[in-house]
Amino acid sequence: MDLYKVNLNLLLVFVAMHQHRSVTRAGEAMGLSQPAMSAALSRLRALFNDPLFIRTGALMEPTPRAEQLSPAIHEVARMIETQVLQPPVFDPARSQRGFSLLAPDIAEITFLPPLLARLTEIAPGVSLKTQAMPQHMAAASLESGAAELAIGYFPDLHRAGFHQQHLFQTTDVCLLRRSHSVIGNRLTMKQFLAASHAVVQPDGRDVMERHIQDAGIQRKVVVKLPHFMSVLPIVERSDIIAIVPRELADFFVRHGEVRYLELPIKTPKVDIHLFWHQRYQKDVAHAWLRKLMYEMFRKAMRPSP
Repeated sequence: MDLYKVNLNLLLVFVAMHQHRSVTRAGEAMGLSQPAMSAALSRLRALFNDPLFIRTGALMEPTPRAEQLSPAIHEVARMIETQVLQPPVFDPARSQRGFSLLAPDIAEITFLPPLLARLTEIAPGVSLKTQAMPQHMAAASLESGAAELAIGYFPDLHRAGFHQQHLFQTTDVCLLRRSHSVIGNRLTMKQFLAASHAVVQPDGRDVMERHIQDAGIQRKVVVKLPHFMSVLPIVERSDIIAIVPRELADFFVRHGEVRYLELPIKTPKVDIHLFWHQRYQKDVAHAWLRKLMYEMFRKAMRPSP
């Protein structure tokens, strides 16, 4: 018997007939008229090549073949009702779900520690896996399911098929060591141009660097880096300065002998979002994690210090 050619509604007809032993009462239970129920019973008999239910007095009693089929058909109906048709639920306290996130190094540094701390409290079995990849590969990764959620600056994901939530806007600041030999509590344009710079050029996310190039500003660049994490030990041990996102500067200040100042040039605002593909829009576990991250990291743009 080819399952694809079977009308599974006929199994429910069997269940109703087995329970009520009457075409009329079974039809009422299913919301079918007596003729419609009789026609369905005829198709059910043809499917199994057996009368299945025979009139005996006032009732339609099951044949031996029907009694043989009954446990399996009732179990299928029960599974459909309890496991297929029930709305999905997610219990974070009991879940062992793993989530895969796209997160540049800035996002790992600023978002991952508080997120993991919160998960330890409310969802100790939930695990995270972060991935970093070239920006142009982010869309394909989310579409394929290799990653489920992206957090950070991903301009290529503002497209059809993707959902997003805005978290906040950020700007860049100048990071320098606390005991800088020249720069005091205010950074002038002259000091900015005269200083030695460490420049970070992350793939596709160097908004500030493109802004400086477009403005025709010439600096003394002594080192170029692919990752922001290399900046801290360089800056705190020399008079080299670096432009970094404000949230990252906050982290560096807490963990190194550095401080930060406002830049003497106009700084573009960068929007930080959560992104996910539409395939995960209705996933209850995914929706729970999105809501948690949105509540934790959404904030207004802070005033300058």
